[in-house]
Amino acid sequence: MVAVPAVAELVVGGYRLGGPSLWRDEAATISGSQRPLGAILAMMANQDAVHGPYYLLMHPVIAAGGISAATLRLPSLIAMCLAAGLTAALARRLAVGSGLPGAQAVGLIAGLVLVAVPLTTRYAQEARPYALATLFAVLATYLLVRAVERPRPLPWALYATALLLTGLFNLFAVLLAVAHSASLAWGGRPASPAPPGPPESAAQPDQPDQPDRPERHEQAGGQVTGTVVKGWLAACAAAAAALAPLAYLSAGQSSQINWVTRPDASTIASLLRDFAGGTALIPVIAVLALLGCAAGLGVRRGASLTLAAVALPWLVLPPVLLIIASLVRPVYVERYVVFCLPALAMLTSAGLVWLGVLTRRALAGRGLGTRLPDALAAAPSAALAAVIVIAAIGPQREIRQVSARVDDLRAVASVIAARERPGDAVLYLPRDAELVGVAYPAPFRRLVDVGLGQTPIASATLRGTSAAPAVIAARLRDVRRLWTIRWASPLSRSTAAPAYLARLLAPLRSAGRWRIQSVLLRLYVRNR
Repeated sequence: MVAVPAVAELVVGGYRLGGPSLWRDEAATISGSQRPLGAILAMMANQDAVHGPYYLLMHPVIAAGGISAATLRLPSLIAMCLAAGLTAALARRLAVGSGLPGAQAVGLIAGLVLVAVPLTTRYAQEARPYALATLFAVLATYLLVRAVERPRPLPWALYATALLLTGLFNLFAVLLAVAHSASLAWGGRPASPAPPGPPESAAQPDQPDQPDRPERHEQAGGQVTGTVVKGWLAACAAAAAALAPLAYLSAGQSSQINWVTRPDASTIASLLRDFAGGTALIPVIAVLALLGCAAGLGVRRGASLTLAAVALPWLVLPPVLLIIASLVRPVYVERYVVFCLPALAMLTSAGLVWLGVLTRRALAGRGLGTRLPDALAAAPSAALAAVIVIAAIGPQREIRQVSARVDDLRAVASVIAARERPGDAVLYLPRDAELVGVAYPAPFRRLVDVGLGQTPIASATLRGTSAAPAVIAARLRDVRRLWTIRWASPLSRSTAAPAYLARLLAPLRSAGRWRIQSVLLRLYVRNR
């Protein structure tokens, strides 16, 4: 049950792992990680502290394996494989606690649904920390469920550690704790009567699921008591105290996300489309998720954690809270809430299994035989599962195309490698565009960087600092050929070309222009 989703993600996520070109954020990973450890810590004090823990993790990876796309993305792939397997384990445990028949099937399908979503592949194939944050979010939720069952210091310490790791790799993912608080609040309500069980004839197909039966009693004892709440508060306080320095540094560097815009209707549409796996799948996944909320005991029973009581707040609260906050100060970016995707996978899986249970009950109520209803009961769920798989094939293919990333830095490097000459210079406009030369550095190493003030390590910054316009102009006097690299569509004023550009380039004439996705590459030569 755990191994199959993990291996499936290894196959699906690993296919063409190094195919798409590295893009600017992955170039930032290279720039931030390949410097000495002391330099990474020094940079965190000035810039990109929010990604500092990830850079520290990637430092030995780059030292050992280099900066090829496949090597850089391997930790994310491994993390997403583990997340798929752990999602299966969590879904099964919650299904048992929810009294949902076929708990093994719920777990297995939940892991496979997570694998099928193209967004999972997208971040399994990206050298950024969001796959790791997803893994630790699932782990923290699993440990929460275990700690509720056995409210002792060690389980709460493990939960606090997992929550800390989640925040280290995505500071916005600490909103998971808010979702957990909602789950505990729901589970702490007085218990309502359990819904009537299925008829004896309908329950018989679950007989092979014998391993779940001893654990049903154990799960039923996992109640949300005052002791549980105190343990959870202590664990959250410990994680918050450990994350406080990182949060403080990151708050002082919030200008790094000045390119983020306020959310609108298209923001919601994109979130629904990408989480569902495609526009056509939105109604299918929505119906199955709603069925998943009603599966087994659904959210109707208090005093314990059901699958719906855990997954629904996890899925809904972090995106909603981040979007609401962005109406005041824009901070919402879809990748910041990817850690909520396993919750949707669990609800979808529970919906598929519960649909089969409801169909079986309906057929049994009509007095049909036992074997025929089993075959017919699985038909609607199987049909919907087939629809999901077929509809995801196209987006899964597209996610591996060059166009799936904003940048094609490999193509930019190829153009320069084919046309550069000894003595050529390069000018990044602005300094932010220096990341273009980091991902595939070989042809850029032969160019003289006339715009460099201080190197990234010397300045303790991610990209280095720019020289003064007068210094750049003096350096350009001896340059015969100049490459300029700029963003074709700057995200903000800080990423736009400087105002003094025209004056610097006045003695030169354009000899070539290439628009390669988001990058505008020009070659200038000196007038004779």
